[in-house]
Amino acid sequence: MQRDRFSIQGQRLLDFYTQMAEEGYSRASGDHITDAFSDFELRKFRNIAKTFLEQNEIKTVLDYGSGGSDWNIEGFDNESGESAKRYFNLEHVFNYEPARHRDGVSTADCVTCIDVMEHIFLSDIPAVLNDIFSHANKAVMLNIACYPAAALLPNGDNAHISVRDPLWWKGVLDMVSIEFPKINVMLICSVTYQSGIVFAPWGAGDWLANESLIVPPPEGVSFGGTPVR
Repeated sequence: MQRDRFSIQGQRLLDFYTQMAEEGYSRASGDHITDAFSDFELRKFRNIAKTFLEQNEIKTVLDYGSGGSDWNIEGFDNESGESAKRYFNLEHVFNYEPARHRDGVSTADCVTCIDVMEHIFLSDIPAVLNDIFSHANKAVMLNIACYPAAALLPNGDNAHISVRDPLWWKGVLDMVSIEFPKINVMLICSVTYQSGIVFAPWGAGDWLANESLIVPPPEGVSFGGTPVR
């Protein structure tokens, strides 16, 4: 998404994240981390993601807010030692990370957005989600953290600036997905680093094709002991 489409607060955040990527960041504990945003967070959910990508016959991916993730480096999967690109049997991966000047935005079969939305200023969330969906041909997969981060922004604010309940995020994604009925959606909400809820994948087109006027309430499967409400 172009910088000028963000709010003033959103543009300020982009500057903060660029600074953190270049200089590191402080944590609430007082530690300073020099290697910022380098973890490949999708690794935690690789088995779930593999099933979703295979079911949707995904061959190309746009990693939206990719951080330092490298889809070509070996070792993504602990058992096979394969890279993420090979593990998911992909033909091409595009990377978009404005904080690292990676502007490989391109339409792809699936757009993945892992541990990004909680870093977006609240009023920019609808525009960012619409941008994500507009670059997807078949599917969108998101993981959103619903808890405060250990990292701090340069101004002292917590780096997770938009912490909301998983059902809040599910409602927001429901509303956005209505405008993209052909896109299948997977939403994973983490309530701690190791626990959360995996919502059942959905496509708004299924609601429109159903004779019933009732859209069932969201279903989810917990991981790490998180209760499904």
